[in-house]
Amino acid sequence: MRIVFMGTPEFAVPSLKILLDNQYPIVGVVTAPDKPAGRGQQFSTSPIKDFALEKHLLVMQPEKLKEERFIKQLRSVEPDIFVVVAFRILPPDVFTIPTLGSFNLHPSLLPKYRGAAPINWAIIKGENETGVTTFFLKESVDTGNIILQARVPIGNNETAGELHDRLADIGAELVLHSVRLIETGKAHPRPQDDSLASAAPKILKEHCRIDWSTSAKEVHNFVRGLSPKPCAYTFHGSTMMKIYRSTVGPDSHSGNPGEILRADKQLLIAAGEGVIEVLELQQEGKRKLSAEEFLRGYRVQIGETFV
Repeated sequence: MRIVFMGTPEFAVPSLKILLDNQYPIVGVVTAPDKPAGRGQQFSTSPIKDFALEKHLLVMQPEKLKEERFIKQLRSVEPDIFVVVAFRILPPDVFTIPTLGSFNLHPSLLPKYRGAAPINWAIIKGENETGVTTFFLKESVDTGNIILQARVPIGNNETAGELHDRLADIGAELVLHSVRLIETGKAHPRPQDDSLASAAPKILKEHCRIDWSTSAKEVHNFVRGLSPKPCAYTFHGSTMMKIYRSTVGPDSHSGNPGEILRADKQLLIAAGEGVIEVLELQQEGKRKLSAEEFLRGYRVQIGETFV
């Protein structure tokens, strides 16, 4: 069972590790090219590349997936299957190379939350359950036949970052199980029901500003669904504040949306319905602080507003 693994971020590392731990031959690892990062613009490598090199695996970093040289290199390692976790969209010229096909791990219960940001959107939409899915690739993104799924509850205050880490580990187990089924000819993929599909598009900075006119529950879901990145934000005057953690506050307070209701050891903000307690935030250009620490060094007045 000769496997080519494709992935880039930290989310993909547990899946590659579990295949190696179970003695599957990884004949190649495909990841994103190195790119400049930080103030010095020094080239940084992906978590998958770092892990693959540590394990002395062949690493491929094509600029374009349709490069003839890259496709030739893929064919030369004679793969039985491609395992894809958090990588780019593969063209048919690539994903049809392996004899047993190519499958992807997606962090949602497909067909729900097809797209680039399924973990974020599941929390923003207030879901109390999500999961991971393995499916065979086809040309339309995230639409292929499902191999396996695992359901995962979402905690009431769980952030996208926390859920991301749990799903990475649960997904790795699903990847291993899927490879075993395919290897033994026991995989029985089933088609997705497109009528149940929902979208999870990429989240841009302009989508991350808090709308205080929505309910406290919606604001809370928005904050945790974007934490720790790209992170929900608001403004106090002209100063941007990133909010990393919150909870739904006491109903005994009321005020206009965005109005500061308490600012001593607690930071309470009125929503369109209900109250948000801000637990962790970061003033632009400063470090992240608990609300209590923040209020000791930054002056806000009751009756002022976040917008």
